[in-house]
Amino acid sequence: MFWKKKDSDPTEKKTAPVVNKPIQMQSFLSQSMQILSSIIEARLNHFFGKTESFIQPTFDIIDDGSVFSKYVINNKLTVEEYIVLLLSITPHIHPDLFSGLIREHLPKGSDFPEFGGVKGINYRGIIPTGETALFVLAGMNTDSRLHYASLIRGESSGYTNEGKSPVRKSIFQNGVVTLEQMKEGEPEMSGRLILSNEKIAEFLTGKKWRPGFGSGFPASLLETRMEWDDIVLSPQTERELKMIQYWLEYHGRIESDSKLGKRTKPGYRALFYGPPGTGKTLTASLLGKQFGMDVYRIDLSLVVSKYIGETENNLRQIFDRAQDWILFFDEADALFGKRTNVQSAHDRFANQEVSYLLQKVEEHPGLVILATNFKNNMDHAFIRRFQSVVPFPLPNEQESLLLWENTMPSNIPFAPNIALQDLARKYELTGASILNIVQAASIRALSEDRPIEERDLIEGIQNEYYKNGKSV
Repeated sequence: MFWKKKDSDPTEKKTAPVVNKPIQMQSFLSQSMQILSSIIEARLNHFFGKTESFIQPTFDIIDDGSVFSKYVINNKLTVEEYIVLLLSITPHIHPDLFSGLIREHLPKGSDFPEFGGVKGINYRGIIPTGETALFVLAGMNTDSRLHYASLIRGESSGYTNEGKSPVRKSIFQNGVVTLEQMKEGEPEMSGRLILSNEKIAEFLTGKKWRPGFGSGFPASLLETRMEWDDIVLSPQTERELKMIQYWLEYHGRIESDSKLGKRTKPGYRALFYGPPGTGKTLTASLLGKQFGMDVYRIDLSLVVSKYIGETENNLRQIFDRAQDWILFFDEADALFGKRTNVQSAHDRFANQEVSYLLQKVEEHPGLVILATNFKNNMDHAFIRRFQSVVPFPLPNEQESLLLWENTMPSNIPFAPNIALQDLARKYELTGASILNIVQAASIRALSEDRPIEERDLIEGIQNEYYKNGKSV
């Protein structure tokens, strides 16, 4: 359902839509294009003097079960947000809608600056701008245009709720639709209305959009087939993780509290520290899996640039896209480590990068996890900003035994005399090392058509110790 809002222009009549169940086979998105066409036609008729006043056509919101209809209904979009959302979608599904409507009033063709819009590089239709939205919403009424301009800038949510709870974010404030930033000297509202890649994919295909890894986007999706029962964690680690899980489950209620919501900072920041192979990356993946959230690991080798200012640009594009993601910075001390004494211009800019990153991490509304093998390498002033500092120590004997038992194969036979308890007591190994050992032993046994024997595991242990510069 929509919130009805007092119109800025009393001469215009607007009607709040009603949510109905579908009665036709036509999708709600397809019907929405017809709704937008009728609204623009009514505005053009008024502008060109064919009608005395602008009366917005009435329409219904149809719940057809699609991602688009669910978004409109569940997020309680205002009439104005719904119209602007449709404007931003139009180039992706109906490239001639704007041009066709304008041709009916200007059959010989002519400039129509009041409508706004720009051409693309390859796209030959009209790409709507902020000016387009102002024309459709307010015509040429100056006061009404000023009112809607603040909405498009993201300065207001478009409605009030009499102080009952924090005002929800509009589609402009949460990044669903953004106004392109113009160069100095260009009118602000001449910027394009840009629909986020995520929503383009969701609305048009019903599937979740995921960016591809590369220099243009230095982050990769983390996924796992494992479950929480497959991982062995120390009691202290489990206690700290519980707080992160609680935040993921209940942070919405905290942020919507009329008192606490105003006092708490957005998002949650956690530090995972411990030796390689102790489960830091896997735990981040499991948190995302549990709460249905994408987890992206940031490749700091691609983020950190030798060119001044580029690191900040790389970080900005990640955080701008990561509203509903868990961000995982592995080996974070490469960028988040102790700040250097300023001895050169390079040191000064390096410290500026860390300061910028601190700012983005603290502003991010979601979960940010930083992982390091060595906690002491991290800046202590930075560590104080984390809500949770989670240790991932080497497993003790009992935890090691559980790891061995959980990792041994279920369908590949192994000798009954293998003493896993002895292996757990004698050898200090991480979960990742134990997995490598069992996998290598399984391959060797299968290649010789025999059960896994203890000598296969011992050989694997020796290889793991050798890789880590240790002796058995």
